[in-house]
Amino acid sequence: MNNTTYSVKKSEIQRKWYIIDAANKPLGRVATEAARLLAGKHKPIYTKNIDTGDHVIILNCKDVILTGNKLNQKVYRHHSGYIGGMKEVVAKDMLEKNPEKAMMLAIKGMLPHNSLGAQMLKKLRVYAGQEHENQAQKPEIWNF
Repeated sequence: MNNTTYSVKKSEIQRKWYIIDAANKPLGRVATEAARLLAGKHKPIYTKNIDTGDHVIILNCKDVILTGNKLNQKVYRHHSGYIGGMKEVVAKDMLEKNPEKAMMLAIKGMLPHNSLGAQMLKKLRVYAGQEHENQAQKPEIWNF
């Protein structure tokens, strides 16, 4: 009887490319599915300390929806580090001006907050519209 735990090796990881269409879907639902794919949780070889995930392309971020009253109440905050350097942007303005950033921040918050999470985030491509530059990778459409 073998009592050793199997651990996947980097050479055994096969990465695929997936497209998620965010049009008319809630921001959080799209973000959770993208984070799952980036981390590799949909694979049987998932290991939490190794990046086993796939590449994800998210299209139509400008058409994503926020449920409830989040459009007016949700606030994105960041600080420059200087006195009085707090910047606040309401979700409505963020989705109008930079929908890719809103999606990126939602997904980043769902990944590990360490170098492994940063490595996973590099496999994410987010586009406001329908066009993308990754046709050469032959991405598959991911439905959820």
